[in-house]
Amino acid sequence: MAVSDVERRPARIGAPATGRWDWPAVRAGAAVCLVFAVPITVVASLVDDGPSALFFFGALLGFVLGSGCAAWVQRVGAPFSHALVTAAGTYLGAQAVFVAIRLIAGDDVSWSRVLFTLNLVMIAGLAGGFLGSRLQANGIAPSVHRSRS
Repeated sequence: MAVSDVERRPARIGAPATGRWDWPAVRAGAAVCLVFAVPITVVASLVDDGPSALFFFGALLGFVLGSGCAAWVQRVGAPFSHALVTAAGTYLGAQAVFVAIRLIAGDDVSWSRVLFTLNLVMIAGLAGGFLGSRLQANGIAPSVHRSRS
């Protein structure tokens, strides 16, 4: 395979998405959410009541970062949609696991707390969407897109 053949192949990650959703951007944002928000949530559940609010807001910051990443990386012109889907999808996926663990252990599940936190995660997703859209509007491109342009 010659070097010119490699240069002519379209790049999968940096190529503009077709359709409504840029799924690689959603996956990238979800990965960031999982790396930052979920471990903090697990630590918060293990710690006594004292600093749990600090961990809670740290987890929300993880959702802001992840949804902002999805909004920034997406290439279909829908940063807020990508941010909300990333934040809500990641939260619901992680909560499904946490709820299953609690139910298997025989513990109670506070569904109102799960739904209230989902609302806060959606607000964090909107904040991330705003940040990602501002980065795009200011012409700051992710390194994946810069190397392809």
